[in-house]
Amino acid sequence: MTIEEVITVLAMQEEILQFGHFTNEDAWALGNIIVAEARKRGLDTAVEIRLNNGYTVFKYAGNSTNLNNESWMTKMYNTVRRMEKSTMLLYSEMKKSEETLEDIGLNTREYSCMGGGFPIRIEEVGVIGVILVSNQNHFVNHDIIVRAVSRYLHVDEVPRIRAL
Repeated sequence: MTIEEVITVLAMQEEILQFGHFTNEDAWALGNIIVAEARKRGLDTAVEIRLNNGYTVFKYAGNSTNLNNESWMTKMYNTVRRMEKSTMLLYSEMKKSEETLEDIGLNTREYSCMGGGFPIRIEEVGVIGVILVSNQNHFVNHDIIVRAVSRYLHVDEVPRIRAL
């Protein structure tokens, strides 16, 4: 895939994977689907779902995860909350434009554009929170989220990327 095709697919994912509502019960159900998706692949991950006010409504830490994963998830959370797009989409856009986080005014101690952060977007409302996955290659982190959200929303036809 070309970088332009990847960006198109990522933008389509975000357009398709919008929620009608999102409650703490939704976070619990979705979070467990994310953990199950990772386990199905034989992967150990850290998973977190945070609302825009910073409140964590779901958290899971696999046995091979540690405080480093927590730090990455916080950076990805900051990025998605600020930019209102997935970290993978921002990563791809920056790769295309050859920009860095610093070029757009974001400090790398507080922000990251590695895949694993995905916006919780409510239809007709906007972004209200962030889904986070850490501990794998950033393409895999992103794909785990996309697969799990697709399953949760009962959406079968969501385009996927493999790698850049």
